[in-house]
Amino acid sequence: MIVLYVILGIIAAFLAVVLIRTAQFTVKPVNKEKPADVDFDREKSLATLQALIQCKTVSSYTPETEDNAEFDKLYALLPQLYPHVFATCTLTKFPDRGLLFRWGGKGHGNPAVLMAHYDVVPVNEDAWEKPPFAGILENGVLWGRGALDTKVTFNGILSGAEHLIAQGYVPDNDIYFAFSGGEEVNGAGAVHIVDWFEKNGITPELVVDEGGAVVEDIFPGVTGPCALIGIAEKGMMNLEYKALSNGGHASAPRPHTPLVELADACTKVENHPAKFHITKPVAEMFDTLGRHSSFVYRMIFANLWCFSPVLDMICKKSGGELNALCRTTVAFTQTSGSSAPNVIPPQATLVSNIRLNPADSVASETAYIKKVIDNDKIELTVAHSMEPSPISRTDVPGYARVVNAVEGTWQGALVAPYLMVQCSDSRHYGRISDRVYRFSAMDLTAEERGTIHGNNERIRVEAAGRATEFFIRLMLQC
Repeated sequence: MIVLYVILGIIAAFLAVVLIRTAQFTVKPVNKEKPADVDFDREKSLATLQALIQCKTVSSYTPETEDNAEFDKLYALLPQLYPHVFATCTLTKFPDRGLLFRWGGKGHGNPAVLMAHYDVVPVNEDAWEKPPFAGILENGVLWGRGALDTKVTFNGILSGAEHLIAQGYVPDNDIYFAFSGGEEVNGAGAVHIVDWFEKNGITPELVVDEGGAVVEDIFPGVTGPCALIGIAEKGMMNLEYKALSNGGHASAPRPHTPLVELADACTKVENHPAKFHITKPVAEMFDTLGRHSSFVYRMIFANLWCFSPVLDMICKKSGGELNALCRTTVAFTQTSGSSAPNVIPPQATLVSNIRLNPADSVASETAYIKKVIDNDKIELTVAHSMEPSPISRTDVPGYARVVNAVEGTWQGALVAPYLMVQCSDSRHYGRISDRVYRFSAMDLTAEERGTIHGNNERIRVEAAGRATEFFIRLMLQC
Protein backbone atom coordinates (compact mmCIF):
# COMPACT_ATOMS: atom_id res chain seq x y z
CA MET A 1 0.00 0.00 0.00
CA ILE A 2 2.82 2.39 0.80
CA VAL A 3 4.21 1.97 -2.69
CA LEU A 4 0.77 2.62 -4.17
CA TYR A 5 0.40 5.81 -2.14
CA VAL A 6 3.84 6.96 -3.25
CA ILE A 7 2.93 6.36 -6.89
CA LEU A 8 -0.39 8.17 -6.49
CA GLY A 9 1.41 11.04 -4.78
CA ILE A 10 3.91 11.33 -7.63
CA ILE A 11 1.09 11.33 -10.18
CA ALA A 12 -0.82 13.96 -8.22
CA ALA A 13 2.29 16.14 -7.93
CA PHE A 14 2.98 15.74 -11.65
CA LEU A 15 -0.59 16.73 -12.58
CA ALA A 16 -0.46 19.67 -10.20
CA VAL A 17 2.77 20.98 -11.77
CA VAL A 18 1.37 20.56 -15.28
CA LEU A 19 -1.91 22.32 -14.46
CA ILE A 20 -0.25 25.15 -12.54
CA ARG A 21 2.20 25.79 -15.40
CA THR A 22 -0.70 25.71 -17.86
CA ALA A 23 -2.69 28.18 -15.76
CA GLN A 24 0.32 30.50 -15.64
CA PHE A 25 0.90 30.20 -19.39
CA THR A 26 -1.32 33.15 -20.23
CA VAL A 27 -1.20 36.04 -22.66
CA LYS A 28 1.43 38.59 -21.69
CA PRO A 29 -0.01 42.05 -20.95
CA VAL A 30 0.80 44.80 -23.42
CA ASN A 31 0.15 48.51 -23.33
CA LYS A 32 -0.02 49.57 -26.95
CA GLU A 33 -1.23 52.95 -28.06
CA LYS A 34 -3.42 53.05 -31.12
CA PRO A 35 -1.08 53.66 -34.06
CA ALA A 36 -1.46 56.80 -36.11
CA ASP A 37 -3.03 56.48 -39.52
CA VAL A 38 -0.75 56.41 -42.55
CA ASP A 39 -2.09 58.40 -45.47
CA PHE A 40 -0.57 57.92 -48.92
CA ASP A 41 -1.72 57.53 -52.52
CA ARG A 42 -2.75 53.88 -52.58
CA GLU A 43 -3.96 54.03 -56.18
CA LYS A 44 -0.58 55.31 -57.34
CA SER A 45 1.22 52.59 -55.39
CA LEU A 46 -1.03 49.97 -57.02
CA ALA A 47 -0.37 51.42 -60.48
CA THR A 48 3.40 51.18 -60.03
CA LEU A 49 3.08 47.55 -58.94
CA GLN A 50 0.96 46.90 -62.02
CA ALA A 51 3.69 48.37 -64.23
CA LEU A 52 6.35 46.17 -62.58
CA ILE A 53 4.29 43.02 -63.18
CA GLN A 54 4.11 43.92 -66.87
CA CYS A 55 7.89 43.41 -67.08
CA LYS A 56 8.54 39.74 -67.85
CA THR A 57 11.64 39.45 -65.66
CA VAL A 58 11.88 35.64 -65.62
CA SER A 59 15.22 34.36 -64.35
CA SER A 60 16.65 30.99 -65.36
CA TYR A 61 19.39 28.57 -64.41
CA THR A 62 20.39 28.82 -68.07
CA PRO A 63 21.03 32.57 -68.44
CA GLU A 64 21.09 32.43 -72.23
CA THR A 65 17.33 31.75 -72.17
CA GLU A 66 16.56 34.93 -70.18
CA ASP A 67 15.01 37.90 -71.94
CA ASN A 68 17.42 40.73 -71.09
CA ALA A 69 15.15 43.24 -72.83
CA GLU A 70 12.50 42.68 -70.17
CA PHE A 71 14.97 43.40 -67.39
CA ASP A 72 16.12 46.52 -69.27
CA LYS A 73 12.47 47.54 -69.58
CA LEU A 74 12.10 47.39 -65.79
CA TYR A 75 15.31 49.38 -65.24
CA ALA A 76 14.10 52.09 -67.61
CA LEU A 77 10.73 52.28 -65.86
CA LEU A 78 12.07 52.77 -62.34
CA PRO A 79 13.02 56.48 -62.62
CA GLN A 80 9.59 57.17 -64.09
CA LEU A 81 7.73 55.25 -61.40
CA TYR A 82 9.77 56.58 -58.45
CA PRO A 83 11.19 59.98 -59.49
CA HIS A 84 11.73 61.29 -55.93
CA VAL A 85 13.71 58.18 -55.03
CA PHE A 86 16.01 58.66 -58.00
CA ALA A 87 16.38 62.37 -57.28
CA THR A 88 17.33 61.78 -53.63
CA CYS A 89 18.97 58.37 -53.38
CA THR A 90 22.20 57.16 -54.93
CA LEU A 91 22.04 53.96 -56.99
CA THR A 92 24.92 51.53 -57.29
CA LYS A 93 24.64 48.64 -59.74
CA PHE A 94 26.39 45.35 -59.04
CA PRO A 95 27.08 42.33 -61.24
CA ASP A 96 24.38 39.69 -61.51
CA ARG A 97 21.60 42.29 -61.44
CA GLY A 98 22.21 43.65 -57.97
CA LEU A 99 20.76 47.11 -57.27
CA LEU A 100 21.58 49.12 -54.14
CA PHE A 101 19.93 52.45 -53.32
CA ARG A 102 21.25 54.57 -50.45
CA TRP A 103 18.91 57.06 -48.82
CA GLY A 104 21.14 59.28 -46.73
CA GLY A 105 20.09 59.90 -43.14
CA LYS A 106 20.71 62.73 -40.70
CA GLY A 107 23.01 60.70 -38.44
CA HIS A 108 25.76 58.15 -38.64
CA GLY A 109 24.22 55.22 -36.78
CA ASN A 110 23.93 51.73 -38.18
CA PRO A 111 21.62 51.68 -41.23
CA ALA A 112 18.56 49.67 -42.13
CA VAL A 113 18.54 47.43 -45.20
CA LEU A 114 15.23 46.67 -46.90
CA MET A 115 15.37 43.84 -49.43
CA ALA A 116 13.35 42.32 -52.27
CA HIS A 117 13.95 40.58 -55.57
CA TYR A 118 12.44 41.57 -58.90
CA ASP A 119 13.02 38.38 -60.86
CA VAL A 120 10.23 35.82 -61.08
CA VAL A 121 9.88 32.13 -61.84
CA PRO A 122 8.65 30.82 -65.21
CA VAL A 123 4.95 30.29 -65.93
CA ASN A 124 2.78 27.88 -67.85
CA GLU A 125 0.69 30.58 -69.48
CA ASP A 126 -1.95 28.16 -70.78
CA ALA A 127 -2.82 27.18 -67.20
CA TRP A 128 -3.55 30.74 -66.09
CA GLU A 129 -7.01 32.30 -66.00
CA LYS A 130 -5.50 35.70 -66.86
CA PRO A 131 -2.35 36.52 -68.84
CA PRO A 132 0.46 36.34 -66.25
CA PHE A 133 2.31 39.46 -67.41
CA ALA A 134 -0.58 41.73 -68.39
CA GLY A 135 -1.10 43.11 -64.88
CA ILE A 136 -4.87 42.80 -65.13
CA LEU A 137 -6.80 44.56 -62.35
CA GLU A 138 -10.27 43.12 -61.94
CA ASN A 139 -12.76 42.98 -59.07
CA GLY A 140 -10.26 44.27 -56.54
CA VAL A 141 -7.56 41.76 -57.50
CA LEU A 142 -4.29 42.38 -59.38
CA TRP A 143 -3.17 39.34 -61.39
CA GLY A 144 0.35 38.52 -62.45
CA ARG A 145 3.56 36.63 -61.86
CA GLY A 146 5.47 38.42 -59.12
CA ALA A 147 2.39 40.00 -57.57
CA LEU A 148 3.31 38.15 -54.36
CA ASP A 149 6.89 36.97 -54.94
CA THR A 150 8.22 39.64 -54.57
CA LYS A 151 7.39 42.63 -56.74
CA VAL A 152 4.82 43.66 -54.14
CA THR A 153 7.54 44.27 -51.53
CA PHE A 154 9.94 45.71 -54.14
CA ASN A 155 7.18 48.20 -54.93
CA GLY A 156 6.19 48.65 -51.30
CA ILE A 157 9.72 49.74 -50.39
CA LEU A 158 10.14 52.15 -53.28
CA SER A 159 6.57 53.48 -53.11
CA GLY A 160 6.94 54.04 -49.38
CA ALA A 161 10.21 55.91 -49.88
CA GLU A 162 8.70 57.88 -52.77
CA HIS A 163 5.87 59.04 -50.51
CA LEU A 164 8.09 59.94 -47.55
CA ILE A 165 10.65 61.81 -49.66
CA ALA A 166 7.85 63.83 -51.26
CA GLN A 167 6.68 64.72 -47.74
CA GLY A 168 10.17 65.98 -46.86
CA TYR A 169 11.00 63.16 -44.47
CA VAL A 170 14.67 62.38 -43.84
CA PRO A 171 15.52 59.23 -41.85
CA ASP A 172 17.66 59.46 -38.71
CA ASN A 173 20.18 57.06 -40.25
CA ASP A 174 20.89 55.72 -43.72
CA ILE A 175 18.41 53.34 -45.30
CA TYR A 176 19.55 51.01 -48.07
CA PHE A 177 17.23 49.36 -50.58
CA ALA A 178 18.94 46.14 -51.72
CA PHE A 179 17.39 44.37 -54.70
CA SER A 180 18.35 41.24 -56.62
CA GLY A 181 17.39 40.16 -60.11
CA GLY A 182 18.39 36.53 -59.65
CA GLU A 183 17.10 35.33 -56.28
CA GLU A 184 14.96 32.61 -57.80
CA VAL A 185 18.07 30.94 -59.28
CA ASN A 186 20.40 31.52 -56.31
CA GLY A 187 22.09 34.34 -58.19
CA ALA A 188 25.05 36.25 -56.82
CA GLY A 189 23.54 39.75 -56.92
CA ALA A 190 22.81 39.79 -53.19
CA VAL A 191 26.23 38.30 -52.45
CA HIS A 192 27.96 41.19 -54.23
CA ILE A 193 25.95 43.70 -52.19
CA VAL A 194 26.85 41.99 -48.90
CA ASP A 195 30.49 41.89 -49.99
CA TRP A 196 30.31 45.66 -50.51
CA PHE A 197 28.80 46.23 -47.05
CA GLU A 198 31.50 44.06 -45.50
CA LYS A 199 34.30 45.79 -47.40
CA ASN A 200 33.03 49.18 -46.24
CA GLY A 201 32.59 48.11 -42.63
CA ILE A 202 28.82 48.65 -42.63
CA THR A 203 26.85 46.68 -40.02
CA PRO A 204 23.07 46.95 -40.49
CA GLU A 205 20.90 47.66 -37.47
CA LEU A 206 18.20 45.65 -39.18
CA VAL A 207 17.69 43.76 -42.44
CA VAL A 208 14.21 42.90 -43.71
CA ASP A 209 13.59 40.46 -46.55
CA GLU A 210 10.82 38.13 -47.68
CA GLY A 211 9.72 35.37 -45.35
CA GLY A 212 6.73 35.01 -43.06
CA ALA A 213 3.44 36.81 -43.61
CA VAL A 214 0.14 37.49 -41.87
CA VAL A 215 -1.74 34.19 -42.04
CA GLU A 216 -4.56 32.34 -40.33
CA ASP A 217 -5.04 28.72 -39.21
CA ILE A 218 -1.29 28.20 -39.20
CA PHE A 219 -0.75 27.33 -35.53
CA PRO A 220 -2.50 24.60 -33.52
CA GLY A 221 -5.42 25.97 -31.54
CA VAL A 222 -5.07 29.55 -32.84
CA THR A 223 -7.66 30.74 -35.35
CA GLY A 224 -6.88 34.45 -35.52
CA PRO A 225 -4.32 36.11 -37.79
CA CYS A 226 -0.65 35.51 -36.94
CA ALA A 227 2.20 37.66 -38.26
CA LEU A 228 5.30 35.48 -38.44
CA ILE A 229 8.75 37.09 -38.59
CA GLY A 230 11.51 34.71 -39.55
CA ILE A 231 14.61 35.11 -37.36
CA ALA A 232 16.44 32.26 -39.09
CA GLU A 233 16.05 30.04 -42.11
CA LYS A 234 16.73 26.39 -42.63
CA GLY A 235 19.63 25.20 -44.71
CA MET A 236 19.22 23.23 -47.89
CA MET A 237 21.02 20.37 -49.60
CA ASN A 238 20.35 18.18 -52.61
CA LEU A 239 21.66 14.69 -51.90
CA GLU A 240 22.22 12.17 -54.69
CA TYR A 241 22.07 8.43 -54.01
CA LYS A 242 23.78 6.29 -56.66
CA ALA A 243 23.68 2.51 -57.10
CA LEU A 244 25.70 0.60 -59.72
CA SER A 245 25.40 -2.80 -61.38
CA ASN A 246 26.67 -4.73 -64.39
CA GLY A 247 23.40 -4.10 -66.19
CA GLY A 248 21.95 -6.94 -68.22
CA HIS A 249 18.71 -8.07 -69.74
CA ALA A 250 15.56 -7.66 -67.65
CA SER A 251 14.40 -11.19 -68.49
CA ALA A 252 16.79 -12.74 -65.94
CA PRO A 253 17.32 -10.20 -63.17
CA ARG A 254 19.61 -10.85 -60.25
CA PRO A 255 18.39 -9.88 -56.77
CA HIS A 256 18.86 -6.33 -55.51
CA THR A 257 19.07 -4.43 -58.78
CA PRO A 258 20.04 -0.74 -58.44
CA LEU A 259 16.46 0.53 -58.30
CA VAL A 260 15.60 -2.00 -55.60
CA GLU A 261 18.62 -0.89 -53.58
CA LEU A 262 17.52 2.73 -53.92
CA ALA A 263 13.90 1.91 -53.06
CA ASP A 264 15.09 0.25 -49.88
CA ALA A 265 17.21 3.29 -49.01
CA CYS A 266 14.29 5.62 -49.70
CA THR A 267 11.99 3.62 -47.43
CA LYS A 268 14.55 3.54 -44.61
CA VAL A 269 15.04 7.31 -44.72
CA GLU A 270 11.27 7.86 -44.85
CA ASN A 271 10.76 5.61 -41.82
CA HIS A 272 13.57 7.17 -39.77
CA PRO A 273 13.04 10.95 -39.77
CA ALA A 274 15.71 13.21 -38.38
CA LYS A 275 15.85 14.09 -34.71
CA PHE A 276 13.24 16.43 -33.24
CA HIS A 277 14.74 19.83 -32.27
CA ILE A 278 13.07 22.86 -30.72
CA THR A 279 15.47 25.63 -31.68
CA LYS A 280 15.34 29.25 -30.49
CA PRO A 281 13.05 30.56 -33.29
CA VAL A 282 10.56 27.75 -32.72
CA ALA A 283 10.74 27.99 -28.91
CA GLU A 284 9.95 31.73 -29.09
CA MET A 285 7.12 31.04 -31.52
CA PHE A 286 5.64 28.40 -29.22
CA ASP A 287 6.01 30.71 -26.22
CA THR A 288 4.23 33.56 -28.03
CA LEU A 289 1.45 31.82 -29.96
CA GLY A 290 1.02 28.92 -27.56
CA ARG A 291 -0.39 31.31 -24.95
CA HIS A 292 -3.28 32.08 -27.33
CA SER A 293 -3.99 28.43 -28.13
CA SER A 294 -6.72 26.10 -26.90
CA PHE A 295 -6.34 24.46 -23.48
CA VAL A 296 -4.87 21.14 -24.64
CA TYR A 297 -2.24 22.81 -26.80
CA ARG A 298 -1.49 25.38 -24.08
CA MET A 299 -0.85 22.50 -21.73
CA ILE A 300 1.59 20.97 -24.23
CA PHE A 301 3.43 24.21 -25.00
CA ALA A 302 3.58 25.23 -21.33
CA ASN A 303 5.10 21.89 -20.39
CA LEU A 304 7.44 20.94 -23.21
CA TRP A 305 9.81 19.64 -20.55
CA CYS A 306 7.56 16.56 -20.40
CA PHE A 307 5.36 16.76 -23.52
CA SER A 308 8.07 17.11 -26.19
CA PRO A 309 7.62 13.41 -27.12
CA VAL A 310 3.90 14.06 -27.63
CA LEU A 311 4.62 17.03 -29.87
CA ASP A 312 7.22 14.97 -31.72
CA MET A 313 4.61 12.29 -32.38
CA ILE A 314 2.11 14.89 -33.61
CA CYS A 315 4.71 16.33 -35.96
CA LYS A 316 5.67 12.92 -37.35
CA LYS A 317 2.06 11.97 -38.04
CA SER A 318 0.88 15.31 -39.43
CA GLY A 319 3.97 16.28 -41.42
CA GLY A 320 3.61 19.66 -43.10
CA GLU A 321 4.65 23.00 -41.68
CA LEU A 322 4.66 22.13 -37.97
CA ASN A 323 6.88 19.12 -38.59
CA ALA A 324 9.19 21.19 -40.82
CA LEU A 325 9.69 23.68 -37.98
CA CYS A 326 10.98 21.00 -35.62
CA ARG A 327 13.29 18.79 -37.65
CA THR A 328 15.34 18.39 -40.78
CA THR A 329 13.03 17.15 -43.54
CA VAL A 330 13.78 14.95 -46.55
CA ALA A 331 11.71 15.03 -49.74
CA PHE A 332 12.57 12.60 -52.53
CA THR A 333 12.15 14.49 -55.77
CA GLN A 334 14.02 12.87 -58.67
CA THR A 335 15.06 9.43 -59.89
CA SER A 336 16.67 7.94 -62.98
CA GLY A 337 17.38 4.42 -64.18
CA SER A 338 17.66 2.55 -67.43
CA SER A 339 17.16 4.10 -70.84
CA ALA A 340 15.06 1.11 -71.93
CA PRO A 341 12.23 -0.78 -70.18
CA ASN A 342 13.87 -4.20 -70.71
CA VAL A 343 17.37 -3.33 -69.49
CA ILE A 344 18.68 -3.51 -65.93
CA PRO A 345 20.20 -0.08 -65.31
CA PRO A 346 24.00 -0.13 -64.94
CA GLN A 347 23.51 2.98 -62.85
CA ALA A 348 20.48 4.36 -61.03
CA THR A 349 20.18 7.56 -59.03
CA LEU A 350 17.79 9.07 -56.56
CA VAL A 351 17.78 12.68 -55.37
CA SER A 352 16.34 14.12 -52.18
CA ASN A 353 15.88 17.76 -51.31
CA ILE A 354 16.74 18.22 -47.64
CA ARG A 355 15.89 21.24 -45.49
CA LEU A 356 18.28 21.47 -42.57
CA ASN A 357 17.18 22.36 -39.06
CA PRO A 358 19.52 24.95 -37.43
CA ALA A 359 20.65 22.21 -35.04
CA ASP A 360 21.91 20.13 -37.98
CA SER A 361 24.44 20.66 -40.75
CA VAL A 362 25.25 19.33 -44.20
CA ALA A 363 27.89 17.03 -42.74
CA SER A 364 25.79 15.74 -39.83
CA GLU A 365 22.73 15.04 -41.98
CA THR A 366 24.79 13.25 -44.65
CA ALA A 367 26.35 11.09 -41.95
CA TYR A 368 22.93 10.37 -40.45
CA ILE A 369 21.45 9.25 -43.77
CA LYS A 370 24.47 7.09 -44.50
CA LYS A 371 23.97 5.40 -41.14
CA VAL A 372 20.23 4.94 -41.72
CA ILE A 373 20.50 3.34 -45.16
CA ASP A 374 23.45 1.18 -43.99
CA ASN A 375 24.38 0.11 -47.51
CA ASP A 376 27.93 0.46 -48.83
CA LYS A 377 26.66 -0.21 -52.35
CA ILE A 378 25.00 3.22 -52.40
CA GLU A 379 27.20 6.24 -52.98
CA LEU A 380 26.06 9.55 -51.49
CA THR A 381 27.01 12.86 -53.10
CA VAL A 382 26.02 16.35 -51.98
CA ALA A 383 25.08 18.07 -55.24
CA HIS A 384 24.31 21.51 -53.83
CA SER A 385 24.06 22.81 -50.29
CA MET A 386 23.60 25.81 -48.01
CA GLU A 387 24.07 25.63 -44.25
CA PRO A 388 21.29 26.94 -41.97
CA SER A 389 21.48 30.67 -41.34
CA PRO A 390 22.58 32.15 -38.02
CA ILE A 391 19.73 32.94 -35.63
CA SER A 392 18.96 36.64 -35.29
CA ARG A 393 18.29 38.46 -32.04
CA THR A 394 14.84 39.52 -30.87
CA ASP A 395 16.01 41.58 -27.87
CA VAL A 396 17.21 44.55 -29.94
CA PRO A 397 15.61 47.78 -31.25
CA GLY A 398 15.68 46.58 -34.86
CA TYR A 399 13.35 43.68 -34.14
CA ALA A 400 11.08 45.91 -32.07
CA ARG A 401 10.77 48.32 -35.00
CA VAL A 402 9.67 45.53 -37.31
CA VAL A 403 7.13 44.36 -34.73
CA ASN A 404 5.80 47.92 -34.30
CA ALA A 405 5.36 48.30 -38.05
CA VAL A 406 3.55 44.97 -38.25
CA GLU A 407 1.24 45.75 -35.33
CA GLY A 408 0.45 49.18 -36.74
CA THR A 409 -0.44 47.80 -40.15
CA TRP A 410 -2.28 44.63 -39.12
CA GLN A 411 -3.93 45.61 -35.86
CA GLY A 412 -5.03 42.59 -33.86
CA ALA A 413 -2.58 40.16 -35.45
CA LEU A 414 -0.43 38.08 -33.10
CA VAL A 415 3.24 38.76 -33.89
CA ALA A 416 5.75 35.97 -33.30
CA PRO A 417 9.23 34.92 -34.39
CA TYR A 418 9.50 31.73 -36.40
CA LEU A 419 11.86 29.56 -38.40
CA MET A 420 11.63 30.07 -42.15
CA VAL A 421 11.68 26.71 -43.91
CA GLN A 422 12.50 28.14 -47.37
CA CYS A 423 15.66 29.93 -48.50
CA SER A 424 16.10 33.60 -49.34
CA ASP A 425 18.78 36.12 -50.25
CA SER A 426 18.80 37.31 -46.64
CA ARG A 427 20.90 34.31 -45.61
CA HIS A 428 23.95 36.10 -47.04
CA TYR A 429 23.58 38.90 -44.48
CA GLY A 430 24.22 36.57 -41.55
CA ARG A 431 27.95 37.24 -41.84
CA ILE A 432 27.55 40.99 -41.22
CA SER A 433 24.52 41.26 -38.93
CA ASP A 434 22.65 39.30 -36.26
CA ARG A 435 19.50 41.34 -36.93
CA VAL A 436 18.14 39.79 -40.12
CA TYR A 437 14.35 39.44 -40.25
CA ARG A 438 12.25 37.67 -42.83
CA PHE A 439 8.77 39.07 -43.28
CA SER A 440 6.76 39.39 -46.49
CA ALA A 441 4.55 42.39 -45.84
CA MET A 442 1.27 40.78 -46.86
CA ASP A 443 -1.79 39.15 -45.36
CA LEU A 444 -2.42 35.97 -47.32
CA THR A 445 -5.04 33.24 -47.40
CA ALA A 446 -4.01 29.61 -47.81
CA GLU A 447 -5.25 29.73 -51.41
CA GLU A 448 -3.16 32.82 -52.17
CA ARG A 449 -0.05 31.24 -50.64
CA GLY A 450 -0.60 28.31 -52.99
CA THR A 451 -0.27 30.55 -56.06
CA ILE A 452 3.32 31.52 -55.20
CA HIS A 453 5.41 29.73 -57.84
CA GLY A 454 2.09 28.29 -59.06
CA ASN A 455 -0.69 29.26 -61.43
CA ASN A 456 -2.85 32.39 -61.14
CA GLU A 457 -0.61 34.34 -58.77
CA ARG A 458 -2.51 37.43 -57.66
CA ILE A 459 -2.93 39.91 -54.83
CA ARG A 460 -5.89 41.74 -53.37
CA VAL A 461 -5.76 45.50 -53.80
CA GLU A 462 -6.04 46.15 -50.08
CA ALA A 463 -3.22 43.68 -49.34
CA ALA A 464 -0.94 45.44 -51.83
CA GLY A 465 -1.72 48.75 -50.14
CA ARG A 466 -0.87 47.38 -46.73
CA ALA A 467 2.53 46.27 -48.02
CA THR A 468 3.40 49.88 -48.81
CA GLU A 469 1.91 51.03 -45.50
CA PHE A 470 4.12 48.58 -43.59
CA PHE A 471 7.31 49.93 -45.16
CA ILE A 472 6.25 53.52 -44.52
CA ARG A 473 5.71 52.69 -40.85
CA LEU A 474 9.07 50.92 -40.70
CA MET A 475 11.03 53.68 -42.43
CA LEU A 476 9.50 56.29 -40.10
CA GLN A 477 11.35 54.51 -37.27
CA CYS A 478 14.74 54.45 -39.02
